[in-house]
Amino acid sequence: MEVNPAIQQNIERAKKGDQAAFTFLLDRYWNEVYGFMLKRTQNETDTEDIAIETFVKAFDRIATYNPEYAFNTWLIAIAKNVHIDLLRKKKSAHTIEITDEEDRQAFRVPDTSPTVEDRLITEQNLSSLLNCIKQLKPQYQEVIQLRYFQELSYQEIADQLGEPLNNVKVKLLRAKKLLAEIISKK
Repeated sequence: MEVNPAIQQNIERAKKGDQAAFTFLLDRYWNEVYGFMLKRTQNETDTEDIAIETFVKAFDRIATYNPEYAFNTWLIAIAKNVHIDLLRKKKSAHTIEITDEEDRQAFRVPDTSPTVEDRLITEQNLSSLLNCIKQLKPQYQEVIQLRYFQELSYQEIADQLGEPLNNVKVKLLRAKKLLAEIISKK
């Protein structure tokens, strides 16, 4: 197997935590992973989620990459596994065994509309989440706000920030990872 020296060099730099190397690898392989998964899923939203999760897992586990195999082959293998996990989650979410007793109980379900207390708890949870978001650097706060509160697409965020699409995706990945770390410390 012939190895591109620039790719190999960036893989080695990425193993040492070099963010520019991660960005290089993401830019180099994003379309290949995305295109491969789009053919399998026929769904752009699922494909985007799978591709993002693929690169997150790849970057988290880049130290385990074996250079005897092509880097894109390794990424595609990760993408396939992420896709399988997604299918399992969807399947388990749609297939629930219900006993006759549970079926009868379904007709005795109480009113579940939110009470005043429920709304207060929701507001407190949102307030707590916003406090966690405020601990992020401003650039990460901005992409979280644009994606999850204004519900902009990745492309709309890229256009608004004047940044390449892949940079926005990586920035959002980092923001979500940092936010998860902040939340887990609480």
